[in-house]
Amino acid sequence: MVQLKRPRLVFYKLVLWGIGVLSLLGFIGMVGVVYYYGHDLPSRLDLTSNYQPSVVSTVYDVEGRPIGEFYHQRRVVVPLDRIPSQVIQAFLAAEDARFFKHKGVDGFAILRAFFANLKRGEVREGGSTLTQQLVRGFFLTPERTLKRKIREAILAYRVERNHTKEEILYLYLNQVYFGHGNYGIEAASRDYFGKGVENINLAEAALLAGLPRSPSRSSPYRDFFSAMERQRYVLKRMYEERFITEVAYQDALQSPVRLTPAPTLNSQTAPHFVEYVRQTIGERYGFDPLLQGGLHIYTSLDTSLQMAAQKAVREGLDEIRLRIKKKTDPIEQGKGDVEGALLVLDPHTGSVLALVGGYDFALSQYNRALQAKRQPGSAFKPIIYSAALESGLSELSVIQDGPLTFRMAPGKYWRPQNYENRFFGPVTLRSALAHSLNSVAVRLVDRIGVERVIRQARKLGIESPLDKNLSLALGSSSVSLLEMVRAYAVFANGGELAEPLFITKVTDRDGKVLEENDPNLKRVLSPEIAYVLTDMLKNVIQSGTGRAVAKLGRHVAGKTGTTSEYRDGWFIGYTPELIAGVWVGYDDHRPLGDREAGARTALPIWLTFMTEAGQGAGTEDFPVPEGIGWLEVNLKDGGYPLPVFESSLLTRIPFVSGSHIAPPALRKTKEPESDLTLGKVDLDQRSPPGSAVVPGS
Repeated sequence: MVQLKRPRLVFYKLVLWGIGVLSLLGFIGMVGVVYYYGHDLPSRLDLTSNYQPSVVSTVYDVEGRPIGEFYHQRRVVVPLDRIPSQVIQAFLAAEDARFFKHKGVDGFAILRAFFANLKRGEVREGGSTLTQQLVRGFFLTPERTLKRKIREAILAYRVERNHTKEEILYLYLNQVYFGHGNYGIEAASRDYFGKGVENINLAEAALLAGLPRSPSRSSPYRDFFSAMERQRYVLKRMYEERFITEVAYQDALQSPVRLTPAPTLNSQTAPHFVEYVRQTIGERYGFDPLLQGGLHIYTSLDTSLQMAAQKAVREGLDEIRLRIKKKTDPIEQGKGDVEGALLVLDPHTGSVLALVGGYDFALSQYNRALQAKRQPGSAFKPIIYSAALESGLSELSVIQDGPLTFRMAPGKYWRPQNYENRFFGPVTLRSALAHSLNSVAVRLVDRIGVERVIRQARKLGIESPLDKNLSLALGSSSVSLLEMVRAYAVFANGGELAEPLFITKVTDRDGKVLEENDPNLKRVLSPEIAYVLTDMLKNVIQSGTGRAVAKLGRHVAGKTGTTSEYRDGWFIGYTPELIAGVWVGYDDHRPLGDREAGARTALPIWLTFMTEAGQGAGTEDFPVPEGIGWLEVNLKDGGYPLPVFESSLLTRIPFVSGSHIAPPALRKTKEPESDLTLGKVDLDQRSPPGSAVVPGS
């Protein structure tokens, strides 16, 4: 009996030795495999302390509402405590139900997936844990090779050694790709359902949890039925794992899923404005930080004014296009449609409140409010008149409106004409500006000097090159809409020039302030000169080329502008609180058509916008500086030249206290029909009969 047991004992010992040797060899082999595939991988991983993934940079309006996003990967990082438990459970059920039990690699899940796929005859389940998927996204390529799977398992184990399960979940849910450029659960929730992850329901959570396995194939935007099939699988797994009750399971299956994609911010609210911000911040900080660094960019834009501006431009251009189409050759129509731009500033701070750079940003990204340089025509005249006022002239200074001839070259002459090819003889500067008399503007430039006018333009913020000749009087030099609005804002702001303010503050992803910008003001005109010019521009509205604006029922100052052959239409106008400028024209400088002047093209757009923007606004007048005196004038009995283009012949005229008021033409004289030269205005005579100086109020 003893002899029979001895061979059996020897056999068992050999088996045990064999198992031990095989185990040892297996262990050595595993160590060798780990070393071979993992020696160049990081041994100690810390993914959380320096976790700064590529995240969205966001642009905000003046109220803090998002109006634009810039990114390489559309990701919004959220802490784990903001993610509902049912969302986490949906991902665990779909991808890794034993997540809290394994150490990075789950052999049981690998076997289960193998047999499940074998039974179905297709690959439906995977054995990778969430940790393996996480390290795959961080460190590895998506290639399907044995080498990658081994390296993936090694990294997953090392990650589990150095991170809690909660940290791994936080990283995974913010890192995983959901399709359509969305990285992380928050970005996906916003893009698919138009709301943050904390607000999605069970059915929606299950749909999102089904996407990472195959973001393209399971995308509800591309194949809604495939996405819902995957969602039902996730719900079933949640029920099988007892994450949800049968009642919740059935309710979720019956719950309708409605896709509500978040609006594409960059093309919705203020596309030309947002694009300007992108270029500015990209050049200032670099485009990689802009597209990956999660910057928060706060701007001056007022969304309500912006929407009113876009509506006014779109409706106004539609009307102009329809009108022009009726009288334009079909061949000309194929060359492109009429375009326009509108820019709104707070004249007291320089804040850009609204900006429309064209009819449709999707069709043309060209920013006509900032980039386009166009001739302003008569809209340039207030700059000339402000210089004339500074040189000692007043609203009641009289100057000749008559034919002028300038010899440009042998046999070539320039003869500036008024809009209606009429001349009115002696007129006041007040009347000349109201009716935009060209010969008067030319005479003023000739009197005070081209260089003086250019200096005035520079002082008012115009930086574009300006022609050094008398054609400057008619707005022959091309400038941007922003430059013109900024110059007029000086008059509205009592003589102070404000730097245009687009960006008020920039912070990094952690809230550290990178820059903060306050209004930057500089006095360039006296308050009195600015006020007198504003009064002259109010008269443009009351009795001149801007009469259509009077229906606004508020105190408005402004000026129209039209260039030769009706190539450009302008209107720039302001109230005590707001200034807006409009330009209309073709990009290729074609004429708009006969009689398509600024008063007919740009002014209606301005009026539509200001009507909407001014709802609920008061009727305050422009504040009167201390140094302003008043002259009560009966323009007819006082001997002033007629026609005076005034809505009322009895009026109050402001003047700078201590200055001299130019006399009227006390008697009518017949002007010669030949060319006229600029006559000197006597500034030393007293106020004319019929006038009374009134103390400033």
